[in-house]
This record gives sequence, C-alpha cells and structure tokens, in this order.
Amino acid sequence: MSPGRHGQRAPLLWLLLPFMAGLAAGRVWNASPVFLLALAVPMAAAAIPLSASRKPAARRAWPVFLALTAGLAGMAYFQLRLNRLSAWETLPAREARVRLQVERTFPPPTGGRRTSGFAMVTGADPHLRDLTGQRLYFSLNLPPGAPPPLRSSEIMAVGLLEPLPRHRRNKGFDDYIAGAGMTFKFTRGRWLGEVTPPSRYQRFCRAAEQRFYAILGAGLADQPALAAILRAMMLGQKQEMSEEQQELFMHSGTMHLFAISGLNITAIALSVQILLSLLRVPRLAAAAAGLSALWLYVAITGTSPSAVRAFLMCALFIASFSLRQPGNALAALVTSALLILLIEPMQLFSASFQMSYGIVAVLLLLGLPLAEALQARWPLFASLPEATWGWHRRLVDWAWRGLLGMLGIGLASSLVSTVSSLQFFQLFTPGALAVNLVLIPISTFVIGAGFLSLLCGLAGFTAGSVLYNHAGALLLWLMDFLLRTAMAVPGVYHTAQFRTAWLGPAGHAALIALCLAGYAWHWRRERGGFWPPFVLVGLLVIFGVKFGG
Repeated sequence: MSPGRHGQRAPLLWLLLPFMAGLAAGRVWNASPVFLLALAVPMAAAAIPLSASRKPAARRAWPVFLALTAGLAGMAYFQLRLNRLSAWETLPAREARVRLQVERTFPPPTGGRRTSGFAMVTGADPHLRDLTGQRLYFSLNLPPGAPPPLRSSEIMAVGLLEPLPRHRRNKGFDDYIAGAGMTFKFTRGRWLGEVTPPSRYQRFCRAAEQRFYAILGAGLADQPALAAILRAMMLGQKQEMSEEQQELFMHSGTMHLFAISGLNITAIALSVQILLSLLRVPRLAAAAAGLSALWLYVAITGTSPSAVRAFLMCALFIASFSLRQPGNALAALVTSALLILLIEPMQLFSASFQMSYGIVAVLLLLGLPLAEALQARWPLFASLPEATWGWHRRLVDWAWRGLLGMLGIGLASSLVSTVSSLQFFQLFTPGALAVNLVLIPISTFVIGAGFLSLLCGLAGFTAGSVLYNHAGALLLWLMDFLLRTAMAVPGVYHTAQFRTAWLGPAGHAALIALCLAGYAWHWRRERGGFWPPFVLVGLLVIFGVKFGG
C-alpha cells in the first residue's frame, strides 16, 4: 500500500485482502484443501525469485503471484477450519445426547431458566462421534436454582440437533450464528449435569463481573433505568435495558455505544494509561500492567469478539508507543485483522467484524484526510498572523477545528453505517450522523465516569463510586433527553432493505476499495477527490434500496 495523505503504509494489505477474498471464496465453493495448497505452492515459489528481480515485468508480476498464493491459502484454510462433512448438508434434525465445552454464553432473560451460547462438542453418542470438535449454538432449560454454565465448563445435555446451512438462505438468527462459525444448533435442550467445572480464572471473572455490577449501581437505586444504561455501556449487558431503550438506540443508529468494542476499550485503555502515568510507573512496566488490566476487563465483560479485536488494536498501539516506534494506525488495523482471521477465520462473515473494521478503515482512509481538508479549506482568522491571536481567538479556532474534524470523521463513518444498517438491521438512519456527533463525545465522558466509579469501588471508597455513578447518570439523562428530542423529528429513520441480498456485501467491499484507492492516490481532485465513496453510497440508496416493511 503506498503512502496516503498521512504517510502511513500497510504492506500486510497485500496478504490481508487476498486472504479475505480466499475465505469468502471458500465459503461459496467447496474444494479440496490439498488441491488448493498444491496450487498455492508453485505460486509462492514463483513470487519469491520475482520479488528479488529488478526487471520491471518481474516487479509487476510478483505481487500478483503473492496475492494468488494468499487467496488460495485462504480458501484452503477455510475448508480446514470448517471441517464439515458433505453428508451433514442433508442430515435431518434429530435428538442427540452430547457433551459440550462452553465457549461463550449469552445473557439470560430476566427471571428465566433458559441459557444459551456457543460451545464445542467434546463427546457424543457413538453414531454421532463425527460431531466431536464441531462448534454449535445451544439453548438449554436449566434445573430450578441452577446457575448458567460458565466458560470452560463441560456439561451434558440432550436436545434437538439440527445442521445449519452452509450458505445463507434467509436473514435471521440462523444467519447470525452461522456467520459466527457455528455448524449446528442444539435447541430444546435439557441440562443433564456438569461434567467438568469451570476454571478458577473463569470463576474469578464471574465474581468480578458481579462485583462490577454492584459498584455501578451504587447510589442509583432510585434511577434503575439510568443504572441499566450505565451497566450496559460499561459491561455490555444490554439485557438490562428495557425494550423501549433498546429500540430508541437502535433506530437512532447509536446501539454501538453498548457493545464492548473500540470506543469502550479505547476509553478504558486511555484511562488506565493516564492513571499509570500519574503514578509515574516506568514506560514498559506501565504498558505490561495496562495491557494486563485491559485484558482482564475484556475477560470480565465476556470476551466478546468485538472486545478482543479492540484489545488487539490497542495492544499494538501501546506496544509501539512503549518501544518508541512511530505509531501507524492503518498498519495496526491491518495487522489486527489478519491475526484475528488467522485465529478465527469465521469472524469475517459476522456483522460485528464487518462493521467494526469497516468503520475504522474508512475513518483512517477517508475520515481523517477529509477532516484535514475541511480544516485547511475553511480556516478562521486566516488574514491575521497567528502570533497576534489572543486567547479567545485561539479558543474559537480550536473549537472550530474540532468541529470540522468531527464533521469529516462523522461523514466518513456514516457511509459504512448506512450500508451496514441496511444490510444487517434493515434500517436507513439519515439522522444517525448528527446524533452520533453529539452522543459519542458525551458517552466517552460516561465511560470515564464509570471507570472512576469502578476504581473507587474496588478500593473500598463507596462514596466515590456514588459520586461518579451520579455524574455518569446525569450525562446519560442528557443523552436520553437529546436522543428522544432528535427521534421526534420526522424522517430520522426509515425501515428499508437492499432489493437483493448481494448488494450489501458488494457495496461494503466496493466502499472499502474506493477508500483504499483514494487514500493511495492522496484523494487528488483529478481522480475525483473525496466524492467517489459518497457517490457510491448515494447510488446504492437511490437505486438499490427498498423502503417500507
């Protein structure tokens, strides 16, 4: 990748993009991994000597061979990780008795006796032994008084086992769990017992989560709705919010504030690093302690894929800063995406992966250059030498530049959120840009208040927790008021969807491609400037979207 407006390079894009294309092709076409690797080996063998040659033809050819190698490797890797027998495509739903190792659990409904989540099959009846090692979604009825299983525990259950389609057929929950890498769903299940208890680490994380839950509610007994939003924002427990609250944030395009992802992890990471700096902890020790504390927060809040991705990006930034290396946001993004896909390739097909990486990529490739262009185009006090500015002009200039910067970043992020909302949520939210420009800065202060509340609570300073909880609740009340006011405006959101299913992923990929090309070409006017991504999304909305139920 050539340097763009910010002079950042990301050589791993030569591997990441074809590898992602290979994973997508592997999902569509079923091919032998051995055959694919046999094709990849000569491609790699040809790329190595060509990369060392100085001939113009060789310098043009070796990236092509490298990309083909990565693409074929991606197809083969998908098949190897999927490990799916063709006979399962026609396997009828049947009752099965299985042993499951729990990987992730979803919050249970309030007062409910049902638990659900993702697990790996570690044992089954003799006629189903081929299922061992497969991942599935489970939904079980718990015995009276039994707590939900924790991660790493092994349980026995009996229920209805049903294969998920290899290719998506209808939008819905089945698509979500299939996109998360599940091969089967195990429903109408009945808990038979616990085979292996959870690890001490997982029990510690569960106890810490309960402790965090109590701390974030200190002093807010008379404000349960605001306490629920605070817990949802800090712990990712969206089930604490009422249906009205969830619908309000969903329709406004701000539900991402309650996912433990980039915004939350970055705010917590900055808070931890500021605290360690105030304590004058040495640089390398602060990096190690900060990353350890940040990972513990990720584990306590459930180790969701979005939180792990955000942690990995923060870890790369903190490591580069601690080692006194120049920061490169684009390279960090590409590196984290490649590592995540090597660890769990099925994440590529999840809405969470596509939205989080898509938004951050467009922010870096388009948002920041656009923000700089707006600041350069519309400066304040341009006719006055800066040395003659008083404090009031400097303050106004700082605020104006910040506003233009937020506008550039907000316009860029709205492109991805428009395509993603239509693709995954069947919503068109033209008011999301203005709402996010106001709510994101406020939510950052809410997370900071929540962090200080947790810090005080863990130190035994309950009065401090009460103080910061009330500060967070006041900001949340302001957010709720502003959001309800904005949602009263006609046309803030519409029910809509793409006319054909392929327009969503195709439009998403085309948007990223245009942003990559524009960044590499320095967003020059003769190549269209900043307009091509906006024109693309506009055409998608005008000609490719069907409004209404």
